[in-house]
Amino acid sequence: MIQRIQSVFLLLLALAMLSMLALPLWHKIDGLTNQELTLTAFGFTPKGMQLPASTGPVWLIGLLAGGSAAVAIFEIFQFRNRGKQLLLGTVNLLLITATIGAGFYFSSQGEQMLNVKLAGQYMAGFYLPTLALMLNLLANRFIRRDEQLVRSMDRLR
Repeated sequence: MIQRIQSVFLLLLALAMLSMLALPLWHKIDGLTNQELTLTAFGFTPKGMQLPASTGPVWLIGLLAGGSAAVAIFEIFQFRNRGKQLLLGTVNLLLITATIGAGFYFSSQGEQMLNVKLAGQYMAGFYLPTLALMLNLLANRFIRRDEQLVRSMDRLR
């Protein structure tokens, strides 16, 4: 199970998505007013400013990232059913893509909350879904390779 390379990729994917929950995604500082705004997976963290009432469901980023990690861990234990693993890999692809999209959306919302002329910085947590996306694609590739190997062995019998 864990000795297969795709299981290692899926485990790293889950760790990347869980790490995203703890790391900041985006940060912006206004040097003139000493206001700071940080985007995490569960919300905005203001410093020296008041948040508007309608920031939206920022917790959606955390929900999508946690769901993606859960699907990856469940996918590891479906090693006997490679078709189901491929289906779960596709679901995970959609979850990771939605996480990236939500991160972009809420970071652009944060840009508008604080001095529009200054640009915010993307932090380490923002890039982890991209890494997870690559790991998911690699895992799916090796799962497909295993499936082709098993089918070729069935033909030889």
